[in-house]
Amino acid sequence: MSEKLATLQAALAHTARLLQSDPKAAEAQAREILRTIAGQPEALLLLGSALRRQGDPAGARDVLKELTGPWLRSAAAQYELGLAYADLRDGSAAVSTLRRAAELNPKHPHAWRALGDQLTLAGDDAGADEAYARHIQASVNDPKLLEAAAALNANDLAVAERLLRAFLKDQPTDVTAIRMLAELGSRLGRYADAEHLLARALELAPSFTFARHNYASVLFRRSKLSETLEQADLLLARDPRNPAYRNLKAAALARRGETHEALELYESVLNDFPKQPKAWMSYGHTLKSAGRQTDGIGAYRRAIALLPSLGEAWWSLANLKTLRFTPDEIAQMRTQLARTDIGEEDRFHLQFALGKALEDAEQFAESFRYYEQGNALRGKELPYKADETSALVARLKSVFTADFVHAHSDVGAPDPDPIFIVGLPRAGSTLIEQILASHSAVEGTMELPDIFAIVRRLGGKERPGQASAYPEVLASLADAQFAQLGKEYIERTRVYRKLGRPFFIDKMPNNFFHAGLIHLMLPNAKIVDARRHPLGCCFSGFKQHFARGQGHTYNLTDIGRYYADYADLMAHYDRVMPGQVHRVIYERMVEQPEEEVRRLLAYCGLPFEEGCLRFYQNDRAVRTASSEQVRMPIFKDAVDHWQNYDAWLGPLKQALGPVLQSYPDAPVP
Repeated sequence: MSEKLATLQAALAHTARLLQSDPKAAEAQAREILRTIAGQPEALLLLGSALRRQGDPAGARDVLKELTGPWLRSAAAQYELGLAYADLRDGSAAVSTLRRAAELNPKHPHAWRALGDQLTLAGDDAGADEAYARHIQASVNDPKLLEAAAALNANDLAVAERLLRAFLKDQPTDVTAIRMLAELGSRLGRYADAEHLLARALELAPSFTFARHNYASVLFRRSKLSETLEQADLLLARDPRNPAYRNLKAAALARRGETHEALELYESVLNDFPKQPKAWMSYGHTLKSAGRQTDGIGAYRRAIALLPSLGEAWWSLANLKTLRFTPDEIAQMRTQLARTDIGEEDRFHLQFALGKALEDAEQFAESFRYYEQGNALRGKELPYKADETSALVARLKSVFTADFVHAHSDVGAPDPDPIFIVGLPRAGSTLIEQILASHSAVEGTMELPDIFAIVRRLGGKERPGQASAYPEVLASLADAQFAQLGKEYIERTRVYRKLGRPFFIDKMPNNFFHAGLIHLMLPNAKIVDARRHPLGCCFSGFKQHFARGQGHTYNLTDIGRYYADYADLMAHYDRVMPGQVHRVIYERMVEQPEEEVRRLLAYCGLPFEEGCLRFYQNDRAVRTASSEQVRMPIFKDAVDHWQNYDAWLGPLKQALGPVLQSYPDAPVP
């Protein structure tokens, strides 16, 4: 090797080392090399990288484009150029360039990861999932892990799990394998397992950024919002401009009720990345919650303009309940549904949205067909077993006998703060919440996950299909443990209380299962049962696509059985703990609002306030499907909407059984 060549290689190596710790010095070194050897390709590549790392993506792009021939077509150059395009907010160019880098070098893990990030921002979830899987595969070198990564990439989860568990038995501290097993757990819905695994990976390797991002995402899925924000801040400390980290933090802030802060963060992301449809959609969700309907509609329509197939944005417009689609928008939805290249998630969102649009146009037969198609497609993703719900109701009734409740009366925490609103979704719970939250002593929060978290822990059930020890485990608890559970709930929910009012609302509908537990652990809490006519409530649920859970709503027979089980269980609670649950019949609230509001406030021990009758003037954030309806006075035209679909509701009527004829009373057991 000549002395001149050796000197050049040493200078290039020194520049590469500087790039990691001092990109400004790396820039100076690269420019020095280029003054000596104009157009030297490795120096150009290093200079482009140094400029990008200093926040000059335009300069980086221009420098990298000076590369010619094989150097321009190298994976390294395409990767750097793709990152520059990403920083320049040119998502289309970033995706195509990063994809080219990954094609040139399929074992380039960072190219696959960056491509996944850009596809996520572009709303291509399927493409992003594939890129992230390829990132994992490209990140490993061990032949055994490569085999597991290939199985994970092919979504052969049984094989991947067997290989990963065997590998970790021999090498229990391999953080890459731990992260892969956590990814597998997430795909299977085993989020508790994934959380535990990722926490272990970070304990072993605190700087493992990819695992930390996965960990934050799993925490968010498990509604551990404070912990999510803590991890998001750690990620942002390393990469403050990363849009994925910022979006995750904004979503956690919004779910925790910190709407103003969430809006500011979404706005900063969209200022930097204005062509990201999913970011516009998330921004729209938060605007809607804040009561800024016009701005929310604008954000949803901006998302659709960027990605016309984004079904969730179309459904978000339909889900406002008060918006009417134009004939042109209906035609656009039909066009998108006719495509063969959209995913199932976009398809069922479009079907629900088109069902609502055609309902508003009074085309009920076609509307029902779209509702039916959307429910069938969504139901495939959320398998529901009605027999399991009926069995749970039977077990709850066998545990919560009158003797059991009497034996544990007044042993829980004395705090009177919570007002629980329970029942079925679409039964008027948001209306009741808005009325109560318009009282000066009551704060509305959201559908809080904390009762379910306590129940999961009591039952020891960490994954679907696993047997739960709840509710039978309650028989083994000492009185002091019920008080401890009540105190735990009060502490867990403190983060949602922003106004310093003495009472707050938890309106998780499915807490009706646990009304008995709530009464034992918080005997002074109030429980309000929101009830609506079985056909009106159930069909409204059938028309509604729920973002999370509610698997019983995607089949008319299932939702009918669910309502019947609910009515049966609440009738049982009425018998064994009389007077503890206050029932609000939706149709009565609509017909005689002042009388019903006064009854509701009296049950809660609250003096009457006129503001509760003017609940629609309350500008608090509302995060449910009824968010826009409760910003208007009570209206009667929705009470009997189900009658337009009566011809197709035979399976629902049959499943409801006696509860349909006895409403609003419970059928005699």
